[in-house]
Amino acid sequence: MVAVQRSGSSVAIIQQYFANSISRLLLPVDGAHAASCEEMATAMSSAEAAAYKGLQQCIETVMAEVERLLSAEQKATDYRTSDDNLVPDHRATNACTRVVAYLSRVLESAFTALEGLNKQAFLTELGNRLHKVLLNHWQKFTFNPSGGLRLKRDITDYGDFVRSFNAPSVDEKFELLGIMANVFIVAPESLASLFEGTPSIRKDAQRFVQLRDDYKSAKLASKLSSLWN
Repeated sequence: MVAVQRSGSSVAIIQQYFANSISRLLLPVDGAHAASCEEMATAMSSAEAAAYKGLQQCIETVMAEVERLLSAEQKATDYRTSDDNLVPDHRATNACTRVVAYLSRVLESAFTALEGLNKQAFLTELGNRLHKVLLNHWQKFTFNPSGGLRLKRDITDYGDFVRSFNAPSVDEKFELLGIMANVFIVAPESLASLFEGTPSIRKDAQRFVQLRDDYKSAKLASKLSSLWN
């Protein structure tokens, strides 16, 4: 991100110098001004492409660390907690706390080093990638109702964090995640009506339902077959 910041500053200086000095000198020369402007546009396009590639590589590195933190810190008992004489744990899981703390440092760097379209594109892509990584990550676990409540707390914390990205499309995805997490909390007989108002998440919801710890014992596959068809 720092490299992109410095490149952007350099490009701005070059553009200003070209506009104020070079292009004026070439105006009297037949055809030279138009040709130089075309070459300048090509050079700027190449610089933008290089910056985009650099930011994509940065996102890949960031998400690799997010996946490492999730793998190291998330425990199976986070989402399948025992209900025996225990007060429900309403805190975010340690994995969620660690990931948000890490991404907060990334966000600080992004707001310092990036601006304009570069910053918005970077944050939007980061939010979309985080959403995808979390969906895949949660597929590794089994959830009971208490664990579902804890998942909703994690989703709330992730959603609160990504709101600072100012990316409405990302905000919407995390809001829908919060709705989808209800599949772990409601009674089996309430599942059929849970997504009537949000058909767009039905596909992901079906994957989530299969992670309920009572999926087989409550024979949810047969009960919900009419809902998904």
